[in-house]
Amino acid sequence: MELKPTRIFELAEYTRQKFNKTDVLAGKEDGIWRTYSADEYVNITDSVAYGLLNLGIDRGDKVAIISPNRPEWSLADMGINKIGAINVPIYPNITTPDYEYILNDSGARILLVGSEEIFDKVKMLIDKVETLEAIYSFDEIEGAKDWHEIIEEGAANPQASKMKANQLEVKSSDLFTLIYTSGTTGNPKGVMLSHDNLYSQLMGLKDAIPFDEDDRAISFLPLCHVFERVIEYYYLFKGVSIYYAESIELLGENLKEVNPTIMPTVPRLLEKVYDKIVAKGSDLTGIKKGLFFWALNLGLRHELDGKNGWYYEFQLKLANKIIFTKWREAVGGNIKYIVSGAAALQPRLARVFTAANMPIYEGYGLSETSPVISVNTTEAGGKAYGTVGKVMTGVEVKFGDDGEILCKGHNVMMGYYNKPDLTAEVIDADGWFSTGDIGKMIDGVYLKITDRKKEIFKTSGGKYIAPQVMENKYKESRIIEQVMVLGEGEKMPGAFIVPQFEALQVWCKLHDITYTTDSEMASHPEVLKKFDAEIAHYNEQFAPYEQVKKVVVMKEPWTIEGGELTATLKLKRKPVLAKYQKEYKEIYK
Repeated sequence: MELKPTRIFELAEYTRQKFNKTDVLAGKEDGIWRTYSADEYVNITDSVAYGLLNLGIDRGDKVAIISPNRPEWSLADMGINKIGAINVPIYPNITTPDYEYILNDSGARILLVGSEEIFDKVKMLIDKVETLEAIYSFDEIEGAKDWHEIIEEGAANPQASKMKANQLEVKSSDLFTLIYTSGTTGNPKGVMLSHDNLYSQLMGLKDAIPFDEDDRAISFLPLCHVFERVIEYYYLFKGVSIYYAESIELLGENLKEVNPTIMPTVPRLLEKVYDKIVAKGSDLTGIKKGLFFWALNLGLRHELDGKNGWYYEFQLKLANKIIFTKWREAVGGNIKYIVSGAAALQPRLARVFTAANMPIYEGYGLSETSPVISVNTTEAGGKAYGTVGKVMTGVEVKFGDDGEILCKGHNVMMGYYNKPDLTAEVIDADGWFSTGDIGKMIDGVYLKITDRKKEIFKTSGGKYIAPQVMENKYKESRIIEQVMVLGEGEKMPGAFIVPQFEALQVWCKLHDITYTTDSEMASHPEVLKKFDAEIAHYNEQFAPYEQVKKVVVMKEPWTIEGGELTATLKLKRKPVLAKYQKEYKEIYK
């Protein structure tokens, strides 16, 4: 009789029984892809579980992981789950005070780290976090315990009966994981997700995106984020092989080695891929350049289900044969699904990648909703550009009086850990969760996000400005990489602009402007005129009161390390405003 998993730890045996693959997981070791078979996956995760039991870790205890994506992350995660312990995944790129807060708040007993750089940031916390008993490392690092000791001890002293007893006690409604949100202000909040929360996602996704055992996925979005974490469980559920990229820097190389069919991503990375492709096209000459931009402009006009007519479809087939094939080769040549989440996607990117036979399926959700609320799906009529798709099976959505999206279902979190007051602020007595996003239904079928409730602001003239919509439009400019619309309480909107410096170099070359440094070019008079012209062009699509009247061009990109972006590459508006007060005053002096 086939095992039907209802608790996440059951996925290990399920994937072995149903698919028994030779490459359930894979990661690079000494320059070679090291694969883990279904048998290895089950046996190693059993040994991790036994090893943790031997250390005194039991059901309900917290074990934290701070590591980039790698097979060990998944093996540790499943081992923790198998004894009913709670995995507390933490972003690798946050500050030591944030690590200290999360470890203390969660009460973590064991910490697993993925690199020497991370270990150096956390090793002093063994004396500052009362509950923390030991720090183990996936790599051999002087001063850190080797995580292989856990596995070896588990293999030498298996506690199968104890593990089984723990599993029998775990209910689907029990706490499964604590995910700390990378919020833009204040301390992170621990989102409590149950087995049932995550299982509801597997059931909903199987109706939406039909991955199968012939698929191979590339994993590079952080596993500590609920989006990548849930999609990994979905891979196990559907028999998809998981290959972990070495890093974002080596992603292009890894894509060509792995030839994946599935690539989950975030809009910020798709924007970068698109900008690089266009920059290369701009460097072409003659007929090659003409053909490139003919294909590009064709892709930007793409409509679904053949709505542009037979002649357009004929041209698109030709474009796919002579131009877009090179785009596909750049991401391994086999992509069937690009799944985008975590932030708003520009519709033009969905159009052009889909036209190039690399369809993007944009979804929407939050950590608090496990995460998926809605997603564009693969069947005819399942997708609409500019929307986040259909509400997922098992999820209910309605709108507040102000247009806020409210959500109810098995996907809604148990609450915030240790914070019942904050939980009560977002989940009402009837179980409706307030997302903080403003939206509407298109054609009664597709959910569209119009803005983030807390980001909408009012000018001194009493007009409401929805910055996210405007920012996505301005970012259609080839020379604008990042933008933040601002002006709360001011007479008109302004904006901070981060140039797409590679594209700016191309523009300067075409206009016989000597390019010196990024910083110097950001204040070059001709460059400033160009940015004013770009903003004026896109302003035409907004009401007069919405139009950005003045901009400041930034001298360097916004980054996670610089404090302007969250770990999932979303803009941190308040910190950006605080950091660039001088520039803000330039706009409103």
